[in-house]
Amino acid sequence: MKRLFHATRPKFFPASVLPVLAGSAWGVAVAGVFDGVVFALALVATMCVHAGANVLNDVGDEDLGTDRINEDRIYPYTGGSQFIQSGIMTTQSMSRLGVGLIVVAAAAGLVLLLLKGAVILAFGLAGVALAVLYSIGPLRLSSLGLGETAVAIGFGVLPVTGAAWLQSGVVDLDIMLFSLPVSAWVAAILLINEVPDIVADAATGKRTLPVRLGHSGTSVLYFALHAAAALAVVVLTLDGSLPLVAPLVPLALLVLAYRASAPIRRGVDDRVALTGAIESTLAIHTTGCLWLIVVVLFRAWTGT
Repeated sequence: MKRLFHATRPKFFPASVLPVLAGSAWGVAVAGVFDGVVFALALVATMCVHAGANVLNDVGDEDLGTDRINEDRIYPYTGGSQFIQSGIMTTQSMSRLGVGLIVVAAAAGLVLLLLKGAVILAFGLAGVALAVLYSIGPLRLSSLGLGETAVAIGFGVLPVTGAAWLQSGVVDLDIMLFSLPVSAWVAAILLINEVPDIVADAATGKRTLPVRLGHSGTSVLYFALHAAAALAVVVLTLDGSLPLVAPLVPLALLVLAYRASAPIRRGVDDRVALTGAIESTLAIHTTGCLWLIVVVLFRAWTGT
C-alpha cells in the first residue's frame, strides 16, 4: 500500500485538493449552505483523477523513453516517480493502478450524477479526458505544447467551477474568473517543473512549452501567469465579488514569483536555485488558494 501510495506522487495532491476547497467555498458563499456529502465525493473524484493522471504520466513517459534518459531531474519534483525505471513497479502494474484510480473517480462521479443530475457529466468527462490525453493516446497533449493548458483547465477551471456548482447550482462569469488564479498558479507549477526536463523531453519528442520557448521565454511566461492571477483577483475585487483586501496577497506573491523566474533562465546550471524556485512556486499556489478561500468565506460571513 505504501508503494502504491507513493507511486501517485502525493506531494502534488494540494493541486487537486485546494481547487475543490476554493470552489466549494465560493458555492457555499452563494448558496448559504454546505453539502458535506457532495463535497466529499467531489474531493475523492478529483484526487483520484489527479493520482491516476500522475501514474499514467509515468507510463506515458516510459513509453516515450523520457524518464529513462533524464539525467537532469530534480527529485522529488521533476522526472516522474522513477518507479518503473528503478524496478519498484512494472509498466503493467502502473497502468493498472492508473486505470483503477480513474475507475474509483468514475464511481464517485456516478454517485454525484445520481445526486445532482446530468450536468456533472460534463465536468467529470472533461476532467478524465484531460487526465488521460495529457500523457497517453494518439494526442499526448504534453507533447503538443498543450499540456500546460490541459493542467490549467483540469486543476483550475474544472474543479473550481464544478465544486461551486455542486454547492450552489450556479456557474456564472464571476466563478469562471475566480477559477483563473487557481488555473494560472497550477500551470506555473507544471511549467517550472518541466524546466529541468527540457533536454530529455526534447530528445524524445515531448515538445512541452519550455522545450519550445527555451529558458528565457519560459521565464517570461512563468511570471506572466502569476501576473494574470493577480489581475483576475483585482478585477473580482473591483466588481464587488471579493473584499477590498483580496488583492493584497496575490500582489505580494508577485515578488516571490519574480524571484523564482530568475533561476528558470539559468536552468539546471544552478540546481540549488531552481529547486528553491520550484518550492516557491508550490508555496505560491498553496498560499494563494488558501487566501482566496479565506476571503470568500470572510465576505460571505460578514457581508463586506
